Amino acid sequence: MSHDSTAAPEAVARKLSGRRRKEIVAVLLFSGGPIFESSIPLSVFGIDRQDAGVPRYRLLVCGGEDGPLRTTGGLELSAPHGLEAISRAGTVVVPAWRSITSPPPEEALDALRRAHEEGARIVGLCTGAFVLAAAGLLDGRPATTHWMYAPTLAKRYPSVHVDPRELFVDDGDVLTSAGTAAGIDLCLHIVRTDHGNEAAGALARRLVVPPRRTGGQERYLDRSLPEEIGADPLAEVVAWALEHLHEQFDVETLAARAYMSRRTFDRRFRSLTGSAPLQWLITQRVLQAQRLLETSDYSVDEVAGRCGFRSPVALRGHFRRQLGSSPAAYRAAYRARRPQGERPQETEASQGGPGAGVPGGHPGHPGQPGQPPGSLHPEHPVPIQSRRTAAASAIGSPPALSASAASDNGREAYISPRASLPGQRSAT
Repeated sequence: MSHDSTAAPEAVARKLSGRRRKEIVAVLLFSGGPIFESSIPLSVFGIDRQDAGVPRYRLLVCGGEDGPLRTTGGLELSAPHGLEAISRAGTVVVPAWRSITSPPPEEALDALRRAHEEGARIVGLCTGAFVLAAAGLLDGRPATTHWMYAPTLAKRYPSVHVDPRELFVDDGDVLTSAGTAAGIDLCLHIVRTDHGNEAAGALARRLVVPPRRTGGQERYLDRSLPEEIGADPLAEVVAWALEHLHEQFDVETLAARAYMSRRTFDRRFRSLTGSAPLQWLITQRVLQAQRLLETSDYSVDEVAGRCGFRSPVALRGHFRRQLGSSPAAYRAAYRARRPQGERPQETEASQGGPGAGVPGGHPGHPGQPGQPPGSLHPEHPVPIQSRRTAAASAIGSPPALSASAASDNGREAYISPRASLPGQRSAT
């Protein structure tokens, strides 16, 4: 579930240095950053909407490196300010970073560290979280990013408590969001924090977006894993698990296939993927159930058996916790939005046959070729976006994932890697 987090007490107590102003927002741009994410804070904080009841911010657009800055479609931008302007801002926003595999400029990281030391609020939208992590600002803190990049963020920066389920995380003086539209959610949250619900609502009406979205990223999660897993010995175990989701096996089985103790396997798996193995396995089983509900006429009981759940009750419980909907409601909503005349088709992947669930490649990084959300995925006979719409339709106000939820036969429990995160609370 989405979290509107409140600031931790120690973060609230921090004060801005004398030269910084709370109403000044600096947006830090880099060459190669996507234009959509970059434009979000520019639109929210850079346009005067006082006539609509939205208090005015003062925007400083800063280049994080020498220009001109290239962006989507080969456009070139020229930032009116350099890194020195960040010294006047009470809020610094990094809307995106061009590549999760390359380090940001050290000069920009130094400027972010100084801003934080002087009491500025630091915000990372989508892959901007990688810049904040590189600066050390996320160490020991909860954070999120786009679900595709969350495993890589967790692997590269193990001291960061990455939660791929959240649309955004507010840890007081450091805030992060998931991808693209979630950046709007976080910017609205900042306006709400600064000026109240009425101001945020007025801005949301101007932007024609919901003032506060429910739910999180769970419904968008897919089988993506960090690129680095391909060269790791655990890759074979992960591939086997994805191919045999229709069978009943547990984490002990995976540990045995990796010739490791359960404790060692848990530690290695978490360091590689950023997720606990049991949490990952349950997520993959639920994803497989989604596909069967979309592409077959199997009953819910049959779907449960073909996804490795020991009972339909277990499937329903995990499905609702992960997607906020019952399997039957999800299928009904999905079919209601599917084009007329399109019938379910069983595919090799949906039946758990040979090669079912084997990753067909990793999504592209920002600025690199990749498969855009909403396009046809080799594992799905229908657009991914249709799956998301169905989930959204079936969801009323989805409950948060429980810290400990009974599993298939009561012998296992789904333990979230962090039962509770400091400075977080559910949206109301």
